[in-house]
Amino acid sequence: MQLADKVAIITGGSRGIGAAIAQRFVDAGANVVLVARHAPDAEFLESLQRPGQEVVPIVGAIDDPDFGRALADQVNERFGRIDILVNNAGITRDMLAMRMTPDQFDEVVRVNLNGTFYITQPIFKRMLKARTGVIVNVTSVVGITGNIGQANYAASKAGIIGLTKTLAQEGALRGVRVNALAPGMIDTAMTEVLSAAAQQAILERIALKRLGAPDEVAHAAQFLIENDYITGQVVTVDGGLS
Repeated sequence: MQLADKVAIITGGSRGIGAAIAQRFVDAGANVVLVARHAPDAEFLESLQRPGQEVVPIVGAIDDPDFGRALADQVNERFGRIDILVNNAGITRDMLAMRMTPDQFDEVVRVNLNGTFYITQPIFKRMLKARTGVIVNVTSVVGITGNIGQANYAASKAGIIGLTKTLAQEGALRGVRVNALAPGMIDTAMTEVLSAAAQQAILERIALKRLGAPDEVAHAAQFLIENDYITGQVVTVDGGLS
């Protein structure tokens, strides 16, 4: 599958990794639907404008099942199809497991894991009917390795890996591919809040001794979409962290 003229939905598409994916997809000729909890920055939207292509921002909460269904209907009504879905939206509520409240655990799992399913299911149904489509779920190396203070986040991201592998098997019966990306420490707003000491400790664990760039994750997303013989895989983009 080539990105030119395709219709791609990206959740969490207003900043960080999601914004980099949107930029790369637009540059490759795709029409992009940016889904975010808050409206994207006007300057960012302006940077995505290309002649003959559409960039559509849609505001909503992915952990609302009704929003997932409405999103699929809205995009299908506008474009007549949905070719690509990138599930990138997610949150963190870090705390040591012994101090983590039930609400902190539930919120992260509800948004990251349940939200991914709520967005995916109605779109996956349409892809199965059309017998074509590609889904890329953004998980995390934390879902593979675990991480101190992130029991909720690691559980949600590990769940996305299981969801990915199951959907890949079901989708393969009708030509729909599903893969996952597992970024490591990427230079985004999430890592900027870490102290210098914390960042240094992380860098010492990364084989390449640097943080990743959002576009390096976006490049991997494009690869997974364009290679028609890859499904059910988890590709780590982590500089050797895992």
